[in-house]
Amino acid sequence: MAALSRPRRSSNRREFSKYDARRLRARWFERIMAMVALINLALVIGDLSYIPLRDMYLRLLPGLTTWYGETFKGIEPHRFTTNYLETVEQLEEQVAETGLISTAAQSILVDLQQQSAAMVAENPFQLANRSGNLEQIKNKMRDRIGLESATDSLTEFWSYDHLSEAGFSTEMAFFSSEVQPLVETNFFRRTAVHGGFVDLFWRIDIWFNLLFGLEMLARSIYLDRRYKNFTWSDAILWRWYDILLIVPFSALRLPWLALSRIIPVTIRVNQSNLINLEPIQSRISRFVISQVAIEITEIVVLRIIDQMQSLVRDGSVAKTLLEPNSRRYIDVGGVNELEVISQRLAALTVYNVLPQVKPEVDALLKHTVTQAFDRTPGYQGFRQLPGIGDLPDQLAEQVVSQLSANLYNAMKGTLENKSGGDLTQALVQKLGETFRVQFKENENVEEIEALVVDFLEEFKLNYVKRLAAADVDRLIEERYQLYNVSQGSLKGDR
Repeated sequence: MAALSRPRRSSNRREFSKYDARRLRARWFERIMAMVALINLALVIGDLSYIPLRDMYLRLLPGLTTWYGETFKGIEPHRFTTNYLETVEQLEEQVAETGLISTAAQSILVDLQQQSAAMVAENPFQLANRSGNLEQIKNKMRDRIGLESATDSLTEFWSYDHLSEAGFSTEMAFFSSEVQPLVETNFFRRTAVHGGFVDLFWRIDIWFNLLFGLEMLARSIYLDRRYKNFTWSDAILWRWYDILLIVPFSALRLPWLALSRIIPVTIRVNQSNLINLEPIQSRISRFVISQVAIEITEIVVLRIIDQMQSLVRDGSVAKTLLEPNSRRYIDVGGVNELEVISQRLAALTVYNVLPQVKPEVDALLKHTVTQAFDRTPGYQGFRQLPGIGDLPDQLAEQVVSQLSANLYNAMKGTLENKSGGDLTQALVQKLGETFRVQFKENENVEEIEALVVDFLEEFKLNYVKRLAAADVDRLIEERYQLYNVSQGSLKGDR
């Protein structure tokens, strides 16, 4: 028999190994696709941030930034600023050959003065949305020359007198380090047929759209074959968030909507365990839930107290308590619930509770009777008589036992006897009616109503309003302490 069972065990092991292998392949596939989705999201963010952050990208990765702008954004060097910088380079070469005083150098300086005035007047930085860089250039020139006018400052900067007096090499070093990087940030962007700027990022994004589209198609086919009554619409709704990875937002000229892919990327990364997002997710959810819980609790409690104050102010509470027959009361089931509850509690006390506490009640009564006898004049002398001994204690014990038995039988008989129950109910009703009559005759209703309203208002100000100012982190910590205690007790029970 043992020999026969061995092949079965090996067969089970092979089945488990195949199952584990499938799970491992599925897990790696999910991780690879999550990584691809993460790369796609990073490219989308990089593309959207290219124009606003191009200046920073130029400082960090000048070659890659220039290539990407020319290839996918239709960006070209601006003719005006390019010619301006080439003219500055010609000046440096001419001064190196013939000196600053030469006629050729003087002609280049005049050209630079004219170009500088045109740059301030025409603002070639506007098309690239870099007017702020032009303002920085003008401010630097004002500070360098000391004039209020930016045009006059640039004209003076490219003059023979200033360059010869301040030093040509010094001023060229200033221009190269402070002004030239700002001029180089300007660019020209081609216009597409549809009227907007050229944007060819869709050429990159479309491959990701096709990949995730094929993935959804493969998942739909797999689910359709594995599960009966599983339609294509069910497959799409099952992973609806993947639609955001398939829609070609860039090709539709809706690039900012591509940021919505952060939803499927986050879900994929979390499900594939590529990055552990549970701490962040739990922290956000706890914060939101705690904030909502505090707001809802405060609103509910304040609403209840406000309703109570309204009922007290309009006399509804007093009328209900003092004139119970004057109000319209909706009865459900035709049963006086308070009366039935009182009867059930009385029966529970007499038949179940009192028999259990009878020894303690007898001991208390015996102690009370003994103390009463001890305070009686002549009792201590009576105990000293010959032959008395413990007779007083035995007598007290018998009296207490008989007294408790009689009281219990009386209470039990009252419950079992209909006339006794009626008398008890009549006593309770008489007490309530007498209280209401005396309360109205003393004319304390309005005063007590005002006191109750003030008390509720003080309760709101001193306690309820503190809920909004409560420390959320402290509430979360207390909640998790309770959770840990409850989990620990459950594990202990197991």
